[in-house]
Amino acid sequence: MTLKTAKRARIDPFIVMDVMRQANAMSAKGEDVVHLEVGQPSTPAPAKVLAAAKNALDGHRLGYTDALGIPELREAISRHYRDFYGLDVPSERVIVTTGSSGGFLLAFLASFDPGDRVALASPGYPCYRNILLALDIEPVIVPMQAQTKFQPDVDSLAKIDGPIDGLIIASPSNPVGAVIGETELRRIAEYCGRNGIRLISDEIYHGITYEKSATSIAGIDERAIVVNSFSKYFSMTGWRLGWLVAPSDLIRPIERLAQNLFISPPSLSQVAAIAAFQSHEELQANVRRYAANREVLLNDLPSAGFQDLIATDGAFYVYANVAKMTNDSVEFCARMLREARVAATPGLDFDVDRGRQWLRFSFAGSTEEMAEAVRRLASWRK
Repeated sequence: MTLKTAKRARIDPFIVMDVMRQANAMSAKGEDVVHLEVGQPSTPAPAKVLAAAKNALDGHRLGYTDALGIPELREAISRHYRDFYGLDVPSERVIVTTGSSGGFLLAFLASFDPGDRVALASPGYPCYRNILLALDIEPVIVPMQAQTKFQPDVDSLAKIDGPIDGLIIASPSNPVGAVIGETELRRIAEYCGRNGIRLISDEIYHGITYEKSATSIAGIDERAIVVNSFSKYFSMTGWRLGWLVAPSDLIRPIERLAQNLFISPPSLSQVAAIAAFQSHEELQANVRRYAANREVLLNDLPSAGFQDLIATDGAFYVYANVAKMTNDSVEFCARMLREARVAATPGLDFDVDRGRQWLRFSFAGSTEEMAEAVRRLASWRK
């Protein structure tokens, strides 16, 4: 007798992870692949973090911690909001999580019930909708336009058919890297407040911006939930550590969920991450490299045939319209990996309706890798 598979497990794959697996398999066979698929810094964790981790291995028991995180790290994150944004965020409102992924799960579970409706812009990070679907929460997809860099505004929210219980925004966004300006961010927060909508702000790319900085919703609306991570700006993807800034009334509900789902975040990562906030000089050097990489792709991809690009405000992505080349971005990216040995992510990951005509390049690697990728793509497209 065949046993069933739960419906919640039938969500779409996170396609970029499939692409990375294929690219890694090629690399394992000795093929030279340029990785522009995954939003993962090619630099290691900051030197002070590595030193703190080595010290912790020698001197710490590294057992379970408080479900909300060790007090020293929560206090360091609180100070980060004061130093980085000029905001007073009490450490009691800071919740350390197992990556931003764990933070999204806790935020969704604490805020929404099965059947609730949560709005999110498209294109957008696919795990939002997939986690919501796994929890029997309805993702309400709001298609946005390239002219506004695919970011939502109050006018687009007002046109949604039927009531919504939540809204997820991201600034800088993925896959586009667009920043929502402070004025529009305040309008969105006010709209959510008037309509009883729980606002969740994905801020994991804060710190990685170019022409303009990003505003944190933590300084605008104390009822909103902030999701952040050590993965991107702090270059600590594999350490699986993030945090929430949550409203006071959600702290205990989230703590109960965290106790049962995760016990606690990784203790070694927590101890080491305190030093991340003493590493801004090193981290700003990473951002300068991303800026140089960004210029390489924006300036040189058109000569390789990729002419319709969204100029990113932050993060480390270029979103490319490839409608003149293909109507199947999955097949196109697979062929590009196989023939040009350049890995990129199909737009279908981010936009189930229009993504077959788009793809995403990540420029989180070295500047040399960006130049090599463009060279290979230009040769491939001849």
